[in-house]
Amino acid sequence: MPTIKDVLEAMIKAHEIQGGLALENSFNRVGLDHVVLVKVATTAVVSKLLGLTKEQTADAVSQAWVDGQSLRTYRHAPNTMSRKSWAAGDACSRAVNLALMVMNGGVQGIPSVLTAKTWGFYDVLFKGAEFKFQRPFGSYVMENVLFKISFPAEFHSQTACEAAMTLHGALKKMGKTSDDIASIRIRTQEAAVRIIDKKGPLNNYADRDHCIQYMVAVPLIFGRLTATDYNDDVASDPRIDALREKMECVEDKTYSLEYHSPEKRSIGNALLVTLKDGTQLPEVAVEYPVGHKFRRSEGIPLLVEKFKRHVAGRLGKEQTDKIYAASENLESLQKIGVDEYVDMYVTKA
Repeated sequence: MPTIKDVLEAMIKAHEIQGGLALENSFNRVGLDHVVLVKVATTAVVSKLLGLTKEQTADAVSQAWVDGQSLRTYRHAPNTMSRKSWAAGDACSRAVNLALMVMNGGVQGIPSVLTAKTWGFYDVLFKGAEFKFQRPFGSYVMENVLFKISFPAEFHSQTACEAAMTLHGALKKMGKTSDDIASIRIRTQEAAVRIIDKKGPLNNYADRDHCIQYMVAVPLIFGRLTATDYNDDVASDPRIDALREKMECVEDKTYSLEYHSPEKRSIGNALLVTLKDGTQLPEVAVEYPVGHKFRRSEGIPLLVEKFKRHVAGRLGKEQTDKIYAASENLESLQKIGVDEYVDMYVTKA
């Protein structure tokens, strides 16, 4: 019977494959959504869990590469929509199906799926470039994983949201509000400018949670940013779009460099607010979000609290306490059978 140790090892491998491919290869620059990597990594790991041979695993992974790949269209204006919330789950489903097709249907592999001239992945979808790798596979990605703890916001904006919360408090102490703001400069990384710097109308929830101006405006106005703040009733507040119009995103070259630095992997943002009376507040800069490796001591207790809150909302305190007690100690957790552990999450009639 598979144990939780098997699941944890599979998680580390899946993160390492996906992240290892992503570190030096920008799929979004060629218009592809990164869920192609979810599909490839999941196919490899599921093949292992299903007991496929090395040759069968290679066959399955080659099928994942040749499979129709998702465009990033649904993550960018004017087509931003909810598919970005289920695209990774869809990729996982496809990965499992491909592995099963190789196992049960004898589907063969495609040896030069990446390198075939004219028809291979590199020539068709990657502008002829070959993949580059920063490091051998190990556990780097899982060790540096970013937990989304503080805000339900796209990751490039997490530190901007934190800075906005700080500024909300500063304005309050001064007896000022967001109405007193004349301009806001957002100093950020190149990736944020490319992905979430949005002007003009935001059509839906998915559009708003991928707009750095919106995710800065809400905490500046309300002193919070929650999942419900992307809904129409909040977005209709005219103060939000008025404040968005006062914002300018500029790339900070140092932030861009440290965003890619293997030793730092920072996601820095800095907000400079100027008031209508000419007062300029001290710039608030945040380099690492709470979910970053460098802030683990601060982040893990908040992550545990978030886990308990969400599970209790569905299963109740008693069942949540039982699950957490079983999960808290890694040594004992690893020995639990997968079926036994998952059974703890079953909703009681």
